[in-house]
Amino acid sequence: MAITKFSQLDLTKRYSYADYLTWQFKERVELFKGWVIKMSPSPSYEHQSSSSFIFNLIFNKVNKRPCQVFSAPFDVRLIDNNKSTADKEIFTVVQPDILAVCDRSKLDSKGVIGAPDLVVEILSPGNNKKEMVSKYELYETNGVLEYCVADPVYKTIQLFHLNNNKYELIKCFYNDEKFESKLFKGLKFKVSDAFNN
Repeated sequence: MAITKFSQLDLTKRYSYADYLTWQFKERVELFKGWVIKMSPSPSYEHQSSSSFIFNLIFNKVNKRPCQVFSAPFDVRLIDNNKSTADKEIFTVVQPDILAVCDRSKLDSKGVIGAPDLVVEILSPGNNKKEMVSKYELYETNGVLEYCVADPVYKTIQLFHLNNNKYELIKCFYNDEKFESKLFKGLKFKVSDAFNN
């Protein structure tokens, strides 16, 4: 039976990416180790404005061969230490706000398979716990080299860098400071430029 409404999903059941591909409803969802997570309704003005500015700042510095920069919605299939890349064996699918991929073999017609090099998540009311805990653990476990959490309300960007398979907090950059990536040399910008101050 085709699933055309979110309400038809059994939220007590784990699903694979193969299942996810068959869903025909409008709501955006992610899979965290097989569990369905319904994404927030349309993002706020602050979220979308910050996403646009941060995307442009990163795109202008990073989107050069071989790296490419993308924005949501764009599926990232994380393999959770599972070596198989078959759709029925993948149980984690996320849609980061912004991501950069430098290994083009990870790109296909469906999005990204494996860990991006850089992920930026922008906080919205109601998603703080998910972004700070669930996705932090997913990205760390799957080997995302650099993870940033941008907060449009407090105008901060936290930078986490993967070191020996564990994230270390490099810095929380504030409104009047200059953000600087450890991974991408030359990726520097004023935090205030990310939030249109």
